[in-house]
Amino acid sequence: MIVIKLGGSLEAAGTLADCLAAIERKFADGAVVVPGGGLFADRVRDAQQRWRFGDPAAHRMAILAMQQMALLFNGLKPDWRIISQVADFDRFTGMSIWSPDPDELDRAGIPANWNITSDSLAAWLAGRLSAGELILVKSVAIDAGTSLAELAERQIVDKAFCAYAQDARFKITLINQSTLNGCIQ
Repeated sequence: MIVIKLGGSLEAAGTLADCLAAIERKFADGAVVVPGGGLFADRVRDAQQRWRFGDPAAHRMAILAMQQMALLFNGLKPDWRIISQVADFDRFTGMSIWSPDPDELDRAGIPANWNITSDSLAAWLAGRLSAGELILVKSVAIDAGTSLAELAERQIVDKAFCAYAQDARFKITLINQSTLNGCIQ
């Protein structure tokens, strides 16, 4: 199984539809796509800064942002199934979109703060699904050979990603959206 996390910024870059099409061509037999929160998560950050509410509420709102992006992905790819519960992935094959359930994440003990974003959640999901690979598609340039710690320091992946990837039994690949077609076609 392959888990592919698409950064929410791909929507703003105008490349989201092309990225979804490239994934569909390469992984016709199935993959799990994890959406970033994108513009919806940006609004959560803005609201938290304005109203100064705590991270637990902001984290739940950011999960809802991922759910909104999952609906957007599904609107573009209506044949792809939206799945919320990790256990449900065992019942389905083909292309799926993860719309994380905040209660399931709470039960799993995932901290509710901005150190955890869709990057770490994708790594957590890949581990839970015993995936063979996690591909993170970003809108920024990724220098080959850059360590995960350096990527976290440069805020290309979230601060907690290294901890979630530390004992990973799956391959981790980070690519730029512009190389997506070349890398997985």
